[in-house]
Amino acid sequence: MAHLLVVESWVGAMSGLLPRAIREAGHRFTFLTRDLHHYLRSAPADRPHPLLAAENVVTTETNDLPALLSFVDGLHRVLRFDGVVTSCDYYLGTVARLAAHLGLPGAAPDAVECAYRKDLARAAMRRAGVDQPAFAVTEGWPATSRAADDVGYPLVVKPVDLCAGMYVRRVHDRTELRAAYDALAGFPVNARRQPRVPLVLLEELLDGPEVSVETVTSDGVTTVVGITDKSLAGISGFVESGHMFPAPLDPDLARTVGATATAALAAVGFDHGVAHTELRLTGDGPRVVEVNPRPAGNQITELVRRVTGIDLPMVYAQLALGERPDLTPTDTGVRSAAIAFLLPPRPGTVAGITGTEAVAAEPRVVDWAVKPAGHRAGEASSNNHYLGHVMAVDTGGAGARSVADRLVAGLRVGYADDLAGVPA
Repeated sequence: MAHLLVVESWVGAMSGLLPRAIREAGHRFTFLTRDLHHYLRSAPADRPHPLLAAENVVTTETNDLPALLSFVDGLHRVLRFDGVVTSCDYYLGTVARLAAHLGLPGAAPDAVECAYRKDLARAAMRRAGVDQPAFAVTEGWPATSRAADDVGYPLVVKPVDLCAGMYVRRVHDRTELRAAYDALAGFPVNARRQPRVPLVLLEELLDGPEVSVETVTSDGVTTVVGITDKSLAGISGFVESGHMFPAPLDPDLARTVGATATAALAAVGFDHGVAHTELRLTGDGPRVVEVNPRPAGNQITELVRRVTGIDLPMVYAQLALGERPDLTPTDTGVRSAAIAFLLPPRPGTVAGITGTEAVAAEPRVVDWAVKPAGHRAGEASSNNHYLGHVMAVDTGGAGARSVADRLVAGLRVGYADDLAGVPA
């Protein structure tokens, strides 16, 4: 039985999927965090947080890498770790450095940091000739304004070191650019209290549907597990409102998409691990949106598992232990799996969400949830603001997306202020 060190985590789906995968693989784990209360606050109402079922739960400052290396050295002498992982983007580089420091399996730290930092990934892909949008990396308003004129409006404004679509904006002119720039400048520290890199990424606005390529790289060889399609919505137009696996693509296009994603991973030097690479299918061919050197979020890994039997969180843990995972698909009987997300119609306190009876009665639904009354809804500005989801499968073909979309469209969000003044 191997022993994994899990350093921090997202508190969404992967915070349960990764511990489950570690246990089902027959291994155990220690959880290391700087803020235990962050996970206590996000625990399900009816059970402890899955991460807190670890064999050991240890707290220390995880944002100070030199101190963390020294601390984990001592911990390793006592507990003896066989691998180290995280599901949180903000600690991918930290974990790669820890693995290298301890002599444990892992991706090259420089490659992980290059893939995670959108500006570094863009530069690496440009050097390698990988198809991607025109872009500019800037610092300060004057440089940003000048570069936007060179890239051309409309364009996309992005932070270089955030995720979940946070502060990604489509802008059509200098006024909108200034508003997006100021909003980003007003967020100098990320959700884990780490100082942000004060750079702005400006990108050509790409047309066409968006997909993601789920891959596994072992011994420098990348295997394409499959391609997921994506629907986008929200006030920015970049919030992920749903996914289906596999994407219904022509085989020739699918091979081109997979090859482009593989080239992007090679460009950043990614040599070991699970990755999730997003691309736009433009009229001129696939263009890389971003490279993520970790398993997909938003329960995409569950869609993959239900169709292929390949458990990417488990593969992720196996690679961290130096094991060679079996990537042979199995016939699960499911031909497509999809998830649709309920976005908040507006900010406010949720009084209740109706329409769940139809969700619960649909036999093709395999998982669903909605936020309870009292939940404070924000704007539909990033993937952090969902009010619920429906996951469905289809054993006959590519019909899972239509089932999930129809059921989410039938959900209605009631707000507390709508009920103000209504007699009891």
